[in-house]
Amino acid sequence: MDDVDFRIFTEPQQGASYDDLLAVAQRTERLGFDGFFRSDHYLKMGDATGLPGPTDAWLTLAALARDTSRVRLGTLVTSATFRLPGPLAISVAQVDHMSGGRVELGLGAGWFDAEHLAYGIPFPSVGERFDRLEEQLAIITGIWTTPTGKTFSFDGDHYRLSNSPGLPKPVQSPPPIIIGGQGKTRTPALAARFATEFNVAFQPRDVVKRQYGRVDRACLEIDRDPASITRSVGLVLCCGRDDNEFRRRAAAIGRDADELRANGAAGTVSETVAAIAKYRDTGATRVYLQVLDLADLDHLDLFAEEAAPQLR
Repeated sequence: MDDVDFRIFTEPQQGASYDDLLAVAQRTERLGFDGFFRSDHYLKMGDATGLPGPTDAWLTLAALARDTSRVRLGTLVTSATFRLPGPLAISVAQVDHMSGGRVELGLGAGWFDAEHLAYGIPFPSVGERFDRLEEQLAIITGIWTTPTGKTFSFDGDHYRLSNSPGLPKPVQSPPPIIIGGQGKTRTPALAARFATEFNVAFQPRDVVKRQYGRVDRACLEIDRDPASITRSVGLVLCCGRDDNEFRRRAAAIGRDADELRANGAAGTVSETVAAIAKYRDTGATRVYLQVLDLADLDHLDLFAEEAAPQLR
């Protein structure tokens, strides 16, 4: 059975400053986690205060690129509605340079209408959002892979580029692209064409396994080896040394303990390990552990020291 690597995933729109994120990222690095990732949202969800307010994902990652030295850095996921593809390709390439080649781009169609309304971002229909996502993926990868000294052009329904110098080039050739979701047709097809990694977040194992199968079939349709795509899952982390500590952590993030045990990487250390092992059995070799209480750094220590070694 393959080993699993672990990445910490944060939701700063729920309430986090850069200093909060820096503390988690640096602890993530020191403890040996593979990566530090963050969502790309501009509005809180649920009952969180959201204070001090949203932080821009790529500005954050640029700073973390200089304040860390080893961990992979990226988004789960940037919305294609937030940025034009050419400037996004430049931003990601620049952060890749600033980090010494540690950046990964998660890119999706976008789904949270309220944040678009709150900050004046157009929010087209779901069909158009996927059309734009497809064009953005083609443009971003085209810019990155166009040889230096050559130009890149693109004539789509939503974006047109003429004689772009395709600069700057990232350190990686090119940075990994993460695509995910539960779409039956377009999402697997886009993953087969563009993705280095396919992610399914916060879903039961049968959904995860079904989506991986759809990606396999989409790869075979274009003669791509399905094994060339890393399979990952996202799970809420809520782990305790004993049941009391687990329940205290569940209460701190406003979640029901029984629901977390059923659907997350949750419970005592042994229960958390068992839950992750079941997702590993679906084919996942990477787990994004969603950490919702960013002040609880001891939580990261516990997982890294007592749970992770049992899964490697």
